[in-house]
Amino acid sequence: MQFPSSLPTLHQEFIEQCLPKLAKDTRIVGVAVSGSYADNSLDIYSDIDLLIAVEPEEFGAIMNDRLSIISNLGEMAAGFTGEHVGEPRVMITLYGPDALHVDFKFVKVDDVTTRVDEPVILWARDSRLAKGLGKGKGQYPPVDPQWIEDRFWVWVHYAGTKIGRGEYFEALEFLSFLRVQVLGSLALQQAGLEARGVRKIEQLLPDFAKELRMTVAVPERESLLNATEHAITIYQNLRNDITECCKAQALAMNYLHKLRNTNTE
Repeated sequence: MQFPSSLPTLHQEFIEQCLPKLAKDTRIVGVAVSGSYADNSLDIYSDIDLLIAVEPEEFGAIMNDRLSIISNLGEMAAGFTGEHVGEPRVMITLYGPDALHVDFKFVKVDDVTTRVDEPVILWARDSRLAKGLGKGKGQYPPVDPQWIEDRFWVWVHYAGTKIGRGEYFEALEFLSFLRVQVLGSLALQQAGLEARGVRKIEQLLPDFAKELRMTVAVPERESLLNATEHAITIYQNLRNDITECCKAQALAMNYLHKLRNTNTE
C-alpha cells in the first residue's frame, strides 16, 4: 500500500498492522479512511477515522463483537460508543503506548453511499465498497440561515436570563454553543467551506477568528454581557437572505438592555 508522504509514522504503523487483522474477519468487506487523511491534512495531532464496511447480514453480529475486534488491533487503553456525538455506530478509542486516537465507524456496505466526506479505500475484499463510494457525493450538512434566525433571539433571551440569575457558567456554555452552531458555521459556509463549527477556523478564517475572541468571556456579569452583545453583532453581520424575526429580536435586545441597567448590588 502506498501511503501519503506526509503521513506520520505513528499513524502509518497503526494502519499497516491493523489492516491484515481486519481482513481475516470474513464478515468485513472493506476498510476506508476519512477525515483529515482523506483530505490530505492529517498531522501528528490528528486522529484516524476508519470506516469498516461489513456484510449486511452480519451487521448485528459485528456490532456485538466490535469491542473485541478493535481491542485486538493494538494496545487499546479505552474504547466506547459514540452516542454522545449522535453516532452509536462509532467506536471511539485510544491506543498506547503513544496515545493515538482512532475512531471506527461500522456500517453495512450497502450504506456507505450516505456520508459526509469522501473516504479513501485502504483495503477491500471485492468491488462493493468502491461501487458504494462511487455513488453520490459526500457532503457535510449545511446550516440553514433561516432555521437559525427563527431560533436565535430566543437563544439570546435564554442567555440573558442565565446572566441575570447569576448562572455564569451556563451562560459561558451558551456562548460556546453560539460559536459552534451559528457564528463559526455561518462564516465558514459563506466562505465556501464546510460548516464545521469552529474546526480549524484559526487557519481557515484568521480574521474572523480574531472577531470570535470578543465572544469569549469570563464567568462575570459584565464580561458575559459584553461577549453576548459581540456575538449578536457578528451574527447580524453574517445573516442574509432571511426573513428577520423583528419582534423576537426587539424583545431579546430590550431584555439585555434592561440587564445592563439593572443594579445588582
